[in-house]
Amino acid sequence: MEFELDDEQRLLRRTVRETVAKVRGRPQDQQWDTYVGLGWLEAPPLELTIVLEELGYVADPTPFLATATWFAPLTGRLPEGSGTAVFDGLGHHVLDADRADEVALLTPDGVSVVRGTELAAVRIPVLDPQLHVARVHHPGALSARIPELALTGLAATAVGACRRVLDLVLAHVKQRVQFGRPLGSFQAVKHKAADMHVAIERARALTHFAALTIAEDDPRRTRAAHMAKAAAGECQRLVFRHGLQLFGAMGFTWENELQFHLKRAQACDLLLGTASAHRKALLP
Repeated sequence: MEFELDDEQRLLRRTVRETVAKVRGRPQDQQWDTYVGLGWLEAPPLELTIVLEELGYVADPTPFLATATWFAPLTGRLPEGSGTAVFDGLGHHVLDADRADEVALLTPDGVSVVRGTELAAVRIPVLDPQLHVARVHHPGALSARIPELALTGLAATAVGACRRVLDLVLAHVKQRVQFGRPLGSFQAVKHKAADMHVAIERARALTHFAALTIAEDDPRRTRAAHMAKAAAGECQRLVFRHGLQLFGAMGFTWENELQFHLKRAQACDLLLGTASAHRKALLP
């Protein structure tokens, strides 16, 4: 199993970065139309994680994550418009259920798809103001079976958000001067930045491994998805703590961009189980 990105995958990553940078300031519907038009929703698992990491880097506000990794793996197709799924058996925290055109429901009898307008979904407040999370009320019975791609997609998004936090921190400590020296020149700061980098690379490697097992229908795919989700959750906790500390008082201000990426990373950890829950799932 090859872990290095090939030339085409590196080209995809560069193209996604350039495209996202161009459309980032546009209305959400225009961003969504761009992503759909480029065929990113149809990308294989590993290529999809590359796209999701870059979207996580900019705290993407579109329903791409739910459509590609919640709806599609449950139904085996893309929705007419945007989509999401209820597959935890509860429907308490369903990504984009309040604005999805189609919603897939996992029931004891199989998967059924309903129009979003036919489902009672109420958006609930979460720490990330740009993230749509809703509580779904369904009169029928629901079953629990979370697709591996949904866990991997959340992990990839969290990795992208953490990467953005690290980049913001590095830019800050290079410019901020204390005791006549840039903050980045102090050894303690370097150590924290290095710890953040190592945690991000570890989570990214496990996310790519999970995507590869899904692509190859490897029997290790379920364990790999749990590992990726756990590593991403642990990564965001370390990045959250160090990133906020290295920004100092500025990190607590609403005007600072840092908050959006910290919140996106933490939301990805909380959705579908925290790091500790997925570590427990790995126990024999």
